Amino acid sequence: MDKSEGTTMVTGGLEDRRELFGSMVLSRVFETEAERQYKAANIGGYCHLSSGQEATAVGSVAALEEDDYLVTGYRCHGFALARGVSARSVMAELFGKQDGCAHGRGGSMHLLDVERKFYGGWGIVAGQLPIATGLALGIVRQANSQAVLCELGDGAVNMGAWHESLNLAALWDLPMVFLVVNNAYGMGTGVERASAEPEIFKRASAHRIHGERIDGNDLDEVFESCDRLLTDARENRRPAVIEAMTYRHRGHSVADAGLAYRTKQEIAEWRDENDPIEREREKLLGSGHTDEDLEKVEAEAKATVEAAVEFAAESPDPQVDDLAKGMYGPRSAEQFQRMRPGSPFGEEALTFNAGLGE
Repeated sequence: MDKSEGTTMVTGGLEDRRELFGSMVLSRVFETEAERQYKAANIGGYCHLSSGQEATAVGSVAALEEDDYLVTGYRCHGFALARGVSARSVMAELFGKQDGCAHGRGGSMHLLDVERKFYGGWGIVAGQLPIATGLALGIVRQANSQAVLCELGDGAVNMGAWHESLNLAALWDLPMVFLVVNNAYGMGTGVERASAEPEIFKRASAHRIHGERIDGNDLDEVFESCDRLLTDARENRRPAVIEAMTYRHRGHSVADAGLAYRTKQEIAEWRDENDPIEREREKLLGSGHTDEDLEKVEAEAKATVEAAVEFAAESPDPQVDDLAKGMYGPRSAEQFQRMRPGSPFGEEALTFNAGLGE
């Protein structure tokens, strides 16, 4: 893919576009199957789908370098897949299995792949912002040439952590881009009803940070904006805010039908007129690909997801005795010794002995 100055993904060649289209299709197919598996009680906890937001996830992740960090909120399946986390390990994580990318500890909202510098997957609204800011500070202190992409939803911009993180990013010249995925609703509340300034990118100016609003359903526009601002973050240590305007086709979570606060007509209009996958399909068809080419991409995505479900179903459950492993650092046994008398039901065997000090 050509990422030189003044270019977009169009100059990267048809194969690059086909690969990115495949990533978008994989995300859509994966989410559809995740909903099916959730309703079949194979996935527990919460499950937030990103159907309709594929261009934002794929385009922004495509702009990352291998050494850059990615931190997201809980609507994270598409970001994980775009970052290269296998569909098998993501599905296994949703199933709560040992072979999941977080070994069954995180589930849908807490995906993780440290090797790919994907640091979640955070279930607390805006909880990822201080984490991402700390990673960016670490880059500066280690004098590395990296950047952090921190994804958040429109609902997170009214939390204190948003203002605190932007303030520190500006004050300390941190190499990070805040990607606000504005899908029009925070749970069931429209942005206009929750935000005194609904044009969220403008809030960056309060901290003297560059902000811009983009079409989050246009793969090229997402890539261009993220590539440009991530490059600026790496080279000049300047933070930025991107507001990507998109729309989720499903409800807030699988448990939400999404119809109490919006009409079927509204949803249909977004699906029919602004579906990011259909928009990218038209670009590919207009630049040399055939219907048969794209049908093959879709078939590959379906096969990948089917195999992921089989893998997840066959993956073993995590060992209960390992539940507390990794929770405490080396030499922490002494610190918690005084707490042992407060374990009347034998919890100490799990909490203090399993993996303690490793």
